[in-house]
Amino acid sequence: MATILKGCESPAIIIGGVDDHVHILCRLSKSEKLFSVIEEVKKKSSKWIKTKGKEYEEFYWQKGYGAFSIGSSQVDDLKRYINNQKEHHSQRSFQDEYRGLLKRYDVEYNESYLWD
Repeated sequence: MATILKGCESPAIIIGGVDDHVHILCRLSKSEKLFSVIEEVKKKSSKWIKTKGKEYEEFYWQKGYGAFSIGSSQVDDLKRYINNQKEHHSQRSFQDEYRGLLKRYDVEYNESYLWD
C-alpha cells in the first residue's frame, strides 16, 4: 500500500490493519483527488493480495471508505492509535467507533450504506 500511495503522490506515514479494516495515515497529494487515491490503493492492493494464495482469491474491499483530515499536532496520537489497533478494538468494535466519529462530527449517515 505504501508503494501505491507513493505512486499517487500521497506518501504513507503509517499503515496498520486488523482483520476487518485498515487505517492509513498519509500526506494527501495536492494534485490527486482523494477518491482517486483510495480507488487506486484498493484496486492494486486487491490484485496483489489475490496472488498470495488460494485463501485470498475471493478477497475484496467494501465499496465505501471513510476519510478524515487531521492537523499536524495530532499526527503522533494517530500513529500510536494505528500501532495499537488490535488492543484498542478488543475494547470497542470498529463499527461502534466509526459511528461515534460520525456522530461526534455531526455527519449524517444511513446505517444500511456503512457496511456493504
